[in-house]
Amino acid sequence: MVSSFWRTASYKPWLLAYGLFSLLWVMSLLFAGGFTTSIHAGMAFLDWPLSNGSLNPQGWMGQSDQLAEHSHRLLGMKVGFLSIGLLIWVNLTESRAWLRKLTYWLLGLIIFQGCLGGGRVLLDPLNGMSEPWVARTFAILHACGAQAVLCLWVTTVLPQGKYWLQAPVRPVSSKISTWGALACGVLCVQLILGAVMRHADAGLAIPTFPKMPDGAWLPTDWSFPVAIHFAHRIWACVATGVILAFLMKAYRADFLKGWPRLWGAGALVLLGVQIFLGITVVLTLKNPYSATLHMLIGAFLLACMWGLTLFSYRPRLFCWP
Repeated sequence: MVSSFWRTASYKPWLLAYGLFSLLWVMSLLFAGGFTTSIHAGMAFLDWPLSNGSLNPQGWMGQSDQLAEHSHRLLGMKVGFLSIGLLIWVNLTESRAWLRKLTYWLLGLIIFQGCLGGGRVLLDPLNGMSEPWVARTFAILHACGAQAVLCLWVTTVLPQGKYWLQAPVRPVSSKISTWGALACGVLCVQLILGAVMRHADAGLAIPTFPKMPDGAWLPTDWSFPVAIHFAHRIWACVATGVILAFLMKAYRADFLKGWPRLWGAGALVLLGVQIFLGITVVLTLKNPYSATLHMLIGAFLLACMWGLTLFSYRPRLFCWP
C-alpha cells in the first residue's frame, strides 16, 4: 500500500512532461504502423513477437519492408514500457483513484493491442491459415485499437495539466458534451471505415475525385471495395458537418476559452488538412506518405475532439475522488 502522504491532486510538471513525452512516442508508433500498412509490409516477418527469431534480425535495416515492420514492433515495445512507467508514477503520486485506475486500463489495452497485431501475423495465410479474412479482421481491429490507445492516453495525461487543475470550474451545458460525444462517435465510424478500406486495399476503388471515372456522382458498378470507399467519402461529409456544428455551438456557449480555444482552433486546422490529404491520396494514386499522413491526422483529429469533449465533462470529473 502506498501512503496517502505521497498522493496529491496537485500539478506535477514532471509527470505531465513524461505523459506528453510518451504521447510523442505513441504518435510515432501510429505513423510507423500506418506506413507499414501503406507499403504492405505487415508480413515482412512471419513470426511474432520476435522478428526472424530475434530482437535484432540480420539485415532488417537494409530492406524497406522489414525496416518498417520491425521499427513498428520496436516502437510498440517502447510504448508498452512507457505505459508501465506512467502507471507506476501515477499510482505513487496521484490521489485521484479514477485516474490511477485509468493507467491500468491503458496498460491492459496496450497489451491487448499487441496481441491483435500478433494475431494479424500468426493467423495470416502465409502462416498456414486458409481464410484471409481472419488476418484481415485482426488487422482492422489492430488499426482501430491504435486510436483507442491514443484517446485513453490523452484521457490519462489531460487531467494532469495545470489548466485542468487550476482553471475556474464553470458549469458546461450538457448539450455541449452531447455534441462533443457525437463528434467523437462519427469520427470513430469514419476511422473504422478508413481501416476497412485500407486493409481491403480499396483506397483506389474510385480512382477519381470528386466524381466517378465516368463523370457521374454515384458509382454505377458496385462492389465491396467501391461501396466501402464511397461510404468513407460520404461519411467524411457527415463527420465534417458534426465537427463544425460542435465547434460552433461550443464557441457560442462560451465554452472555448483559454486552453479549449487553442484546441478548437487546432481541430479546425486538422480538419482542413485531413480533407486535403484525403483528396491527395486519390490524386497521387495512394502515395504511401500521403496515405499514412491521412491516417495520422485523422487520429490527431479524434484525439483533439476527445480532449475537448473530456474537458466539457471537467466540472463533473473534477470532484471525483
